[in-house]
Amino acid sequence: MANVPAKMSIPALGGEAGLNRYLAEIRKFPMLSPEQEYMLAKRWAEHEDPEAAAQLVTSHLRLVAKIAMGYRGYGLPVAELISEGNIGLIQGVKKFDAEKGFRLATYAMWWIRAAIQEYILRSWSLVKIGTTAAQKKLFFNLRRLKGKIGATQDGDLRGADLEKIATTLGVSEDEVNAMNRRMSMGGDASLNTPLREEGEGEWQDWLADSGPLQDELVADEQERDQRHALLTEAMGALNERERHILTQRRLIDEPETLEALSQQYDISRERVRQIEVRAFEKLSKAMHALATEQRLLPEAD
Repeated sequence: MANVPAKMSIPALGGEAGLNRYLAEIRKFPMLSPEQEYMLAKRWAEHEDPEAAAQLVTSHLRLVAKIAMGYRGYGLPVAELISEGNIGLIQGVKKFDAEKGFRLATYAMWWIRAAIQEYILRSWSLVKIGTTAAQKKLFFNLRRLKGKIGATQDGDLRGADLEKIATTLGVSEDEVNAMNRRMSMGGDASLNTPLREEGEGEWQDWLADSGPLQDELVADEQERDQRHALLTEAMGALNERERHILTQRRLIDEPETLEALSQQYDISRERVRQIEVRAFEKLSKAMHALATEQRLLPEAD
């Protein structure tokens, strides 16, 4: 990162053998209160204070490790995933604006995940960078969905399991099985692999606690609050009828029927459906514009 000093005190990973030491070291860095984080972010933004930037980065290294552990099933060294995630974190710190009112963890997690995912895509020769957004979504969600529905059988997926995954991810059943074959060829790294040549300690001994880290809990809560705030503000782009129809059709637990709304507004069911679709498109555009304006989305290169 151009303006952050090279001597920033991030512990060295030292490859897979040094992962256990690294995880122990990063837990020594204190978490920041909202007030501390705000003042450090201001010092970096206004004065490019290297010590402020270093504290912002090191206080979030555990968040990077936690996120990286979630991608360990792709057969790549966890140490490399963490290193790439740290690069994303540094980019997030560089662009973070404390005046927007949200925490660094909420903003930085997008940069961390993007950096790790791009690294995985570059590393998997069978998944080209030019694949579609749907293919990338399939790549990064197939294992999770298989685990969720208990699809543990060898070979191609079949029946209801295959149909459910294809429908959920918006791809064809053939695409699901093709990706499943590719990923099976890549193989997962064994959690029983020794960390050292002497055989002392295994991967599973050094995995992060299965419970969420405090900074990740804070990030999730901040993200939920931010999404709700964006939705509330973006609803202002709709007129009263659009807001009501969209709310009744998509934003409540038991959606209203087209027939009921058509009678309420004395219009046809097809007209209600058209208003619903138009309102949803307007809302989506408004939310995207607000997220971009508030720098909640990474800027395109």
